[in-house]
Amino acid sequence: MLTLPDEYNTLFEHLRPFFSKRVWALALLLLVGAILAPGKRTVTAVLRILGLSQEPHFQNFHRVLNRAVWSNLALSACLLPLLLNTFLPHGPVVLGIDETIERRRGAQIRAKGIYRDPVRSSKSHFVKASGLRWISMMLLVHIPWAQRIWGLPFLTVLAPSERYYENSPRTPKKITDWARQMGKQVRRWLPKRRIVLVADSSYAALELLDSLLTLPNPVYMVTQLRLDAGLYAPAPPRDPHKVGCPPKKGPRLPKLSAVLGDPKTVWQPVTVSHWYGQGPTQVELTSDTAVWYHSGKPVVPIRWVLVRDPQGQFETKAFLCTDQAAEPLQILKWFVRRWQVEVTFQEVRTHLGVETQRQWSDQAIARTTPILLGLFSWITLLAHQSQTDGTLPIRQAAWYQKPCPTFSDALALVRSRIWLHWGFCMSPAEPDSQKSPTHLLLRLFEAVCYST
Repeated sequence: MLTLPDEYNTLFEHLRPFFSKRVWALALLLLVGAILAPGKRTVTAVLRILGLSQEPHFQNFHRVLNRAVWSNLALSACLLPLLLNTFLPHGPVVLGIDETIERRRGAQIRAKGIYRDPVRSSKSHFVKASGLRWISMMLLVHIPWAQRIWGLPFLTVLAPSERYYENSPRTPKKITDWARQMGKQVRRWLPKRRIVLVADSSYAALELLDSLLTLPNPVYMVTQLRLDAGLYAPAPPRDPHKVGCPPKKGPRLPKLSAVLGDPKTVWQPVTVSHWYGQGPTQVELTSDTAVWYHSGKPVVPIRWVLVRDPQGQFETKAFLCTDQAAEPLQILKWFVRRWQVEVTFQEVRTHLGVETQRQWSDQAIARTTPILLGLFSWITLLAHQSQTDGTLPIRQAAWYQKPCPTFSDALALVRSRIWLHWGFCMSPAEPDSQKSPTHLLLRLFEAVCYST
C-alpha cells in the first residue's frame, strides 16, 4: 500500500473526490511515480520507479489515461484555489497565457499540425515544428522561498490544427477563441477576485479584449500594442435631437509612432525590476488613455504605455491595459511577469518529461500533457509544505553559487522527502536497522533526486 508523508497526504486528499475508488488507487500511483521518475514520463518508467515492473495487470494504469472517467477541468478547478490559498490569499490575481508546441510525431496523432517553432526561430530565421499546440494558463505569483515570480500552470487545453477539422462539421478555433473561453472559465471559478490576464501580441485582438472586458465582472488584459494601432478619443455625448446611430469614437489621436517621434512628448524615468531578465533597468515611459477601434470591430477603452530605453539597449515597446485606472508602472510590472511562462515551459521539458510520453489515443493525449504541466504547480505546493523557515536546500557547486532555489531544488526536496518516508525510517516492529555510511547515503540521495 502506498504511503506518503502526512503533509503530502493532506494535499492529495483534495484530488480523491474526482476519481472513483478503484481509479484513485491507480491514479495516485501514477502521480507519485511521475514525480519520482527521472527522464521519460511513460507509464513504463513510472511503474519501474515504483517497483511495479512485474505488475501483471499493467494495462490498468494505461486505462487511467485513455479510458477511465474523470475530468481535467475539474482538477484545474481544484488546483487553482489551492494555489491561491497558499501563495495569494488576497489581492489581484495575475495570470499568464501562452501557447507551446509539444513536438510529437506519429500517424495516429490526429490533432498535430505544422507551426512556427518559437524556441528555434528568430527574426531572421524561421523554423517550423510538427506537433501539438497547447494553450496554458498560469498563475504568476511570488514564491517566498524562491524570492521570485513563478508561473504555475493550472489550466491547459489542446488547440488542434485546422487539418483536424477537415472532416468535421465544427469550424476551427483560433487561439483567441480558446483564450476567451479560458478567461471566462476562470472568472466563473473566481467570481469575486480581480483578474488580470497577461499575454503577448498574439492575443491583442479587439474581439477577445471586448469579450472579457464586457463581462459582468471584467477580466482585464495586458498585452503588447502595435505602434500603428488606430487610437481615438472617447465618443462625445450623443445629441438627443440628432438622428442616427450614436458615435462609437471621437476624433483620431496621433499614432504611437508619432508620439514616439514628437519632441513635445513628456517621458517619465522609472526603474523596472527584472526587465526581460536583465535585473533592475532604468527606462522611460509615457502613457495615456484612448479607445482602440478598427472598422467592423468592437470599440475597446484602453490605457496605453509607451516604453523606450534611454541607453538604446532594446527597441521601443508599447503595451495596453483594458483597465484604464491602472498605473503605467504597474502595467509594466504585470507584463514583465509574462516571461516566467516561458521559464515554466522549459522547466517541464527538462525535469518533468513533457514530449517524452508515448500515449497515442486522443483521450490520453488530451490528459497527459496538462497533467505534467499541472504537476509543476503540484510539486511547488508539496515543496512549500516541506520548506522550513521559509528556505529550501539549494544544490551548490564550487563553480556555481546559486543564490536562490530553482524548480530542480523543489523537485529534489519532494523526492527526497518521499524516499525518506519509504525506505529510511525505522519501523516500530523492527527497531534495529543497519546503518549505512553517511557519505554513501548523501551520494545516493543526490543521484536519485537529481538524475535526469
